[in-house]
Amino acid sequence: MGIYENMTPLAVLSEHWGYDSFRPCQEDIVNAALDGRDVLAILPTGGGKSVCFQVPALMREGIAIVVTPLIALMKDQVQNLNERGIKALCVNAGMGRREVELTLNNAAYGDFKFLYVSPERLSTRVFQNYVQEMNVNFIVVDEAHCISQWGYDFRPDYLQIGKIRDMVDAPVIALTATATPQVAEDIMEKLRFQEKTLIKSGFERPNLSYIVRKVEDKSGQLLNICSSVPGTGVVYVRSRKKTEELSAFLRAQGHSASFYHAGLGSDSRADRQEKWKKGEIRIMVCTNAFGMGIDKPDVRFVVHFDVPDSPEAYFQEAGRGGRDGKRSFAVMLWNSTDIKRMKQIATVSFPSLEYIEDIYHKVHSAYEIPYDTGAGRQLKFNLEEFCRKYGLQRSSAYYALTYLERTDHLTLSEDVDISTKVQIRLERNELYDIEFPDPKMILLLETLMRKYTGLFSYPVPIDEDYIAGRIGVTVPMLRQLLYNLALEHVIKYIPSDHATVLFLHHDRLRPKNLNLDPERYQMLKDSSDTRMQKMLDYITEEDTCRSAYLLDYFGQKESADCGTCDVCRSSKKSSDTTLKEALVKFVNDEMSGSYTLEDVARRFGSQTSSDSDTYIRLLRRLIDEGTVPAPGL
Repeated sequence: MGIYENMTPLAVLSEHWGYDSFRPCQEDIVNAALDGRDVLAILPTGGGKSVCFQVPALMREGIAIVVTPLIALMKDQVQNLNERGIKALCVNAGMGRREVELTLNNAAYGDFKFLYVSPERLSTRVFQNYVQEMNVNFIVVDEAHCISQWGYDFRPDYLQIGKIRDMVDAPVIALTATATPQVAEDIMEKLRFQEKTLIKSGFERPNLSYIVRKVEDKSGQLLNICSSVPGTGVVYVRSRKKTEELSAFLRAQGHSASFYHAGLGSDSRADRQEKWKKGEIRIMVCTNAFGMGIDKPDVRFVVHFDVPDSPEAYFQEAGRGGRDGKRSFAVMLWNSTDIKRMKQIATVSFPSLEYIEDIYHKVHSAYEIPYDTGAGRQLKFNLEEFCRKYGLQRSSAYYALTYLERTDHLTLSEDVDISTKVQIRLERNELYDIEFPDPKMILLLETLMRKYTGLFSYPVPIDEDYIAGRIGVTVPMLRQLLYNLALEHVIKYIPSDHATVLFLHHDRLRPKNLNLDPERYQMLKDSSDTRMQKMLDYITEEDTCRSAYLLDYFGQKESADCGTCDVCRSSKKSSDTTLKEALVKFVNDEMSGSYTLEDVARRFGSQTSSDSDTYIRLLRRLIDEGTVPAPGL
């Protein structure tokens, strides 16, 4: 029996989080999970998704496996849980094998309640071996839209989650902030829901004002926003270079600003993120690499300097503003250049299937990988160098690799900690004819040969901690030994690094054997085109409330106008102007300046039933201005 099994969900919430009530839909999601049902929860950004799985997991025996692609969020949540006295662990792409095995062993045989896992770890043999030893109470899928090929952020590694269900008899709690009805249905199919339970909160953010401005001088407009809106802000741009340029521009104008993108080192990113969260940096200019999972409540403005490719991306990024419930602004800046650029992206984001196949073979040729070999290879990859080598256009090559990901041929992962790799250059029998200057070198080679296969064929990742322990040296001493062996031309030594990595899923296929699924290609292209057109319609729309437009896109029909976006405010201003003109004409012309408040009420009261005080407010202003006389008794 779980330690909290006899408590109510609300009591557990109060015990660990200090809240005396759930937010909308949270308790329904918790109860569905406790009933053993598979449940998909669609809650807006900042809607408190983590509570929806953490509370039921505490109330059941065993450990919850939480799949999330966000390493920063993973580490942050594990730390937060541990600080609350709840034992949690994580396994991600940046960990060595020994560390992974120790963590999984603790998850299987310790008294931990949560194991956070990055999706690429699900397919590894070591994870699959250990997960069958765990008493799993829930399989939690964060950012669940990543499993849907119709989603804007599909990740093939997520498809492994469905296979985990063959090994683990536990209900699924899937969570996302951005899912259209089509994507929601696909999520439940891919996760093999036994019974389709969908719980969806209203997406309204009444404290968030959506503003769209068509401007030629975006920098000037941005400066005006940063100067006129107090508090913390985020500025999203498309390119890394632009983050640096705009942050420098804002600093030159006296604002506290920095920049953030995936090309920065992990320590630098963590430092800037922490300073921004603490308020030491007021404005963060960033690519979409920033913000996922960052729960800073007092963001007063989110500016999109460039137009995103989809309403999903925009809704999630804009939704990082105003999580404390106070007035905040989501501002989109655009001009004709944005429309031109988006149409260009629509053209290059789905290069021809012939081009995609050519990129597939160029990747293998660049690393001298022959046909029928290469499965499981981990390749340090620099897109710019690759494009220079073959004279390729960067964006076309990138989107070709993205489609190869979608068709499960490879995985392109940015920001990965790469393990040290070793390849033995000599034949096995040649090793015994060499006189090594250090006996540890012989022991090292023997240990490597016993532990790893393929050493004589290609560079193999090794676990430095494990090997150092086996031969009785420190890790720095091991690295020196490897370096010295490389100088002797005995091994090829590739030190650990931090870079973009390509993971090859299978042996290199021969020409014309590559299955690129033309029918799926066309459906994905049409879906992408639709999302982009919806985004273009959003920025050019002048009659529909911004909030209502976005809610309609996510399947929430007939939403009330927000009253605070630029469209609503413009409509209200126009309506007020018309009413003012009618009041002046009525008082001065029809009544010749002699009237009572009852006369005005009879004429205008029914016209403004949605706001009965509007005509009185406007009449007082006209009187104060001297435009009309005061009413008689």
